Amino acid sequence: MVTVYKAGLEHLRELATLFDKYRVFYEQDSDLQAAENFLQERLTNNESIILVADIDGRAVGFTQLYTSFSSVSMLPIYILNDLYVEGEHRKKRIGEALLNHAKKLCRENGFKGLALETAINNPAQKLYERLGWKKDSGYFHYFWSAQ
Repeated sequence: MVTVYKAGLEHLRELATLFDKYRVFYEQDSDLQAAENFLQERLTNNESIILVADIDGRAVGFTQLYTSFSSVSMLPIYILNDLYVEGEHRKKRIGEALLNHAKKLCRENGFKGLALETAINNPAQKLYERLGWKKDSGYFHYFWSAQ
């Protein structure tokens, strides 16, 4: 059975290991210390909410939410920036549990909704759509990189 909880600094070591695997999945070099530092800053400064999926006392997935705002509706929103489930635990509804917990948190806090972006070829799109996310076909998304 999967349990989802909000991560705190006491979960940092285990969470950093998952976060590092997530970054490697996206073709970044492994850097466990940098992953831990990054997450510690987010948690210490209350800059994100990290939900962890746990099976039998072991973290197997996470999602990270950042707060933003809709100027038009004048309401806060969550940006679901990261979602990761370890390979051997995929297709066991863990991603679904994390997404549903994020939706619950959104409702409880009176937020407008959740936004996410994903790669065009990400197979998780089917999961998002099944859980009520709507694909945006009316807008283009642009990004300027300072790198």
